[in-house]
Amino acid sequence: MLAFNISLSQLQMFFLVFLRVSAIVTTMPIFNSQSIPILVKAGLAFATSVLLFPILKLEPLPVFADLFSFVVGVTGEIMFGIIIGLCVNLIFAGLQMAGQLAGYQMGLAIVEVMDPASSEQVPILAQYHHLMALLLFVIINAHHWFVRALVESFRLVPPLDYHLSNTVMEQLIRLAGHTFIIAIKVGAPVIAALLLTSVAFGLVARTVPQMNVFLVAMPINIFIGLLFIGFSLPYLVALIKQLFSGLGRTLLFLLQAMAG
Repeated sequence: MLAFNISLSQLQMFFLVFLRVSAIVTTMPIFNSQSIPILVKAGLAFATSVLLFPILKLEPLPVFADLFSFVVGVTGEIMFGIIIGLCVNLIFAGLQMAGQLAGYQMGLAIVEVMDPASSEQVPILAQYHHLMALLLFVIINAHHWFVRALVESFRLVPPLDYHLSNTVMEQLIRLAGHTFIIAIKVGAPVIAALLLTSVAFGLVARTVPQMNVFLVAMPINIFIGLLFIGFSLPYLVALIKQLFSGLGRTLLFLLQAMAG
């Protein structure tokens, strides 16, 4: 007969570890998809917590004396995990925004597909950039940074030691602003090419007024946009790898800021 000698403080500590792991797992790419059942995410988070708990060797905390302290501690652990997952999701948001900008220029704004991660309709080029980034995210093992950040987070920020300081907010604002920079960098080749194409069509419309420019412009814009997407593909791959290669430094700086 098996006997488990687990104190209430250890059970409390395991619950806090499980909350942080769950928040990170459910917000990281691939597992943040709504198509993945909740039970699968909860099982993965529980299994990860069971494996990490003996390795972390955390000091037991006093048992919560009141409900308010318990709610504050739980909220802090959940927010901590969400912030970690938000860092990389902002990169994916910038890539999707680039696809939206290019799609509007090409005349594909109404061409949408179902995004399995959010279960919403998104422009087809935004989904293309999202899937490309997700594939490279796995290929270059960028998801390993989440595992390292998860283990490192308990060393730098033990449970109930989370601080939402001004440095953390400044870092999140900087990452959010960097989303627009990513969108412009990724979509720049297509946007610039289609801008020059629009200028050329404007000159044609002035010199040959009998020509129906709007009828001719739509298929040509799509052709030129797809052509430059193909030409810029090697540079897109290099840019995405560069963005993900700096993810480790970003997560480490964010953990140090939350450590107070």
